[in-house]
Amino acid sequence: MARPGDALLFSVVRRDVRPWLLLINAAVATTSALLLPTALANAVDMALSGTFVLVTVLLLLLLAAVEIVGDAIGIVLAASITARATAWLRKRLSRHLLLLGHPPRFAAGDAVSRLTGDCGNAGGVVVTVLSLIIAAVSSVGAVIALALLDWRLAAVFAVSVPLATFLVRSHMQLTADDVLAYQEVSGEISARLLDAVAGRHTIAAAGIAERESGRVLQPLPRLAAAGGGMWRTQAKMMWRAGLLLPAVELAVLVAAGFGILQGRLSTGDVLAALGYTALGMSIVGQIPQLTALERTRASATRIAEVLDTPVPGKTVSAPSSGCIQLRDVSVEGALRDVSLTIPAGAFTAVVGSSGAGKSTLAAVLGGLSPVDSGEVSGEGSVGYAFERPALLGATIGRSIGYGTDADEIQVRDAAVAAQVHDVLIRLPQGYETPLADAPLSGGEAQRIGLARAIVRDPEVLVLDDATASLDTVTEAKVDNALTTALPGRTRVVVTHRPATAARADLVVWLEEGRIRGTGTHRELWTDEDYRAVFTGGE
Repeated sequence: MARPGDALLFSVVRRDVRPWLLLINAAVATTSALLLPTALANAVDMALSGTFVLVTVLLLLLLAAVEIVGDAIGIVLAASITARATAWLRKRLSRHLLLLGHPPRFAAGDAVSRLTGDCGNAGGVVVTVLSLIIAAVSSVGAVIALALLDWRLAAVFAVSVPLATFLVRSHMQLTADDVLAYQEVSGEISARLLDAVAGRHTIAAAGIAERESGRVLQPLPRLAAAGGGMWRTQAKMMWRAGLLLPAVELAVLVAAGFGILQGRLSTGDVLAALGYTALGMSIVGQIPQLTALERTRASATRIAEVLDTPVPGKTVSAPSSGCIQLRDVSVEGALRDVSLTIPAGAFTAVVGSSGAGKSTLAAVLGGLSPVDSGEVSGEGSVGYAFERPALLGATIGRSIGYGTDADEIQVRDAAVAAQVHDVLIRLPQGYETPLADAPLSGGEAQRIGLARAIVRDPEVLVLDDATASLDTVTEAKVDNALTTALPGRTRVVVTHRPATAARADLVVWLEEGRIRGTGTHRELWTDEDYRAVFTGGE
């Protein structure tokens, strides 16, 4: 039965030319493997007759060498194909997860599980499928070779084909549901575990570590049931296949014995018949690959679930000027029917009490979060700085220039504008100090994140509480430096400070996801509810 992820797996197979190289290599190696029993039979008959035929010996050695070299090449190609396919899937999945924006549609731990485990499993589809195809071709070729030796041997072998087919089909059917359930529950446990790790200090302070462990491990019985089902099915298949192969070999050996008595077969032919019987049953021996195929399909289904999730909202780009317009924008649980125009070059402050939707509005304005309804028209490139920036890159300098081609001068100028240059030059290796070795305070990390946004030279700069850890004097210096470094640029600042709001050209006052008011800080200050945003109601 087709699954949603099967189309994705097909696109993985056809996107690269390397599978064809692996197929050609496998065809050569499989051909050698099919000819090898006959060559061995001829060599045995030659030895029993007391003669020496150089061509027979050389052919046997050549076929053995081709099979060995083919297997080695196949291992290298298989690793390359799997790695490239996995990387392609992870790139597609991570891009789509980012496009889905905030709030995330999938829990962080579950998304990590899909990016790591599921993409890794699905990336091996080419190797898994080719292994099964090779086994099937080997089985068919072996039956044909048996028929060429003696049609009676092929007839005896053919009796086992329906039983072998039944075993393979039943194994795949019984394994499918358990494998999918195992993948899904694994993702659920990963999500719970990641949440627990993120909140470990809170959990420890509350003294609920044991209760939290129980919550994280609550799905474990379902995981055990799915895993147990997989292993029971595989064990059942193993002992059945383990009985089937020697039974078929015994039947073929008996038939071959009658062939020797009647003079139709030689001693070497009996050895060849046994070799072809083993090759003919190779498809039944692909139990791990059959299980891997079901795991691959289950993983692809989970990846396709994310890729098929539509990206809500609509962003319309226009010539750069820095103007942003929102029309009836809503984000579930955060914003409701927000309509707003931010003029190009304006300094806009977004204020409101905790939970008013400020960060979500900033994410929408910066293009980081999709909307459930409404329309966002953004003009110009956007730089974004966060309250708690995730610093990436090998060094401090590369962290500031992360994702850009900025040179040393541009990085330094951005650091100067963010008022962090004096801090960085005092580090042991200056801008070349490894990020892991740099002892940064919260405010210094914020300023590096701000420098990272500045270095992109954006038309729109969105600061989501990106100066919250700075004192008022330093924040004012940063504000003046930004005006100098990015003249005429649109700036949107989420803030809790009245001094910052007072410097803004426009203040957007949010309350419970709606715009309560807009205007200058002086105009809005006459409203006691507005003053309460900064005074906490006192």
